[in-house]
Amino acid sequence: MEDVLKVPPTLVEAVRYFADPDICVRFVAAVRWPNGPVCPGCQGVEHFYLKTRRVWKCKSCEKQFSVKVGTIFEDSAVALDKWLIAFWMLVNCKNGVSSYEIKRDVKVTQRTAWFMLQRLRLATQTKSFEKLSGDVEVDESFIGGKARNMHADVKARKIQGRRGPQGKAIVAAVLERGGRVRATVVDRRKKKDLQAMVREHVEPKSALYSDALKSYDGLGADYAHQVVDHAVEYVNGNVHTNGLENFWSLLKRGINGTYVNVEPYHLFRYVDEQVYRFNHRKETDAERFVGALSQIAGRRLTWEQLMASFPGGERQCPTA
Repeated sequence: MEDVLKVPPTLVEAVRYFADPDICVRFVAAVRWPNGPVCPGCQGVEHFYLKTRRVWKCKSCEKQFSVKVGTIFEDSAVALDKWLIAFWMLVNCKNGVSSYEIKRDVKVTQRTAWFMLQRLRLATQTKSFEKLSGDVEVDESFIGGKARNMHADVKARKIQGRRGPQGKAIVAAVLERGGRVRATVVDRRKKKDLQAMVREHVEPKSALYSDALKSYDGLGADYAHQVVDHAVEYVNGNVHTNGLENFWSLLKRGINGTYVNVEPYHLFRYVDEQVYRFNHRKETDAERFVGALSQIAGRRLTWEQLMASFPGGERQCPTA
């Protein structure tokens, strides 16, 4: 298995490497089960490998299972080589990758490519109980196109439930300087919403830097809170939110330049994708890919679940 885990360092080499279906299965199995395959049914570790079908047969329950079972790949007819190349592109393309790019490069339909990307974004979600500490920045930003440029039906759908200017969605984030970022979609910029997000993700007594938005007033009781008024200046010594401004530029460049049209009820998936790339920015492409691949187990996203998130039960497939 050690030879299998010598990850190709570039996309070109990855395409060549994963062209062999057997290597794909062995690679995913090695990342998912570092100590050997485990039966998803009975958790048995003794098994036979049926090479002709590329599945394992458990000696305990005698059931067969593939490397896809219990992962984001489950019940997909798309070959693993296409999944792995799409995953490589998603986590390593700085501005994201659209479903139309996956359609052209991986040779699937646009609808299939969009579904694949949404499932892959689920694998990039990283949940942690560890709070940020040290010097921490907090800020929020508006995401989305201008309402005056939208058709009436699109405007009504996007503005519904939104509290931002011109119907834009709101994303709030906290950043540990030199480290990780946590970002989430919020409905409002009210004190209750933003301060709850800060307290959930930031260790008390940390140095906290924000702009002069009134919603942050009162955080000084739990944090060493300092404010920079952007109407006057953007930097006052160590007091600034420039780290988060960098994150916002990356997020908006991907959404506005690559995806163009992101529905508000799917926005959190695109935010999670950018958060993963930002938090692993110091890693190589290979390390970033393997890290995301290690998170595929125990996560499922069906087409029905995706379509259920559309308002009014609409069944169209987005183009992002």
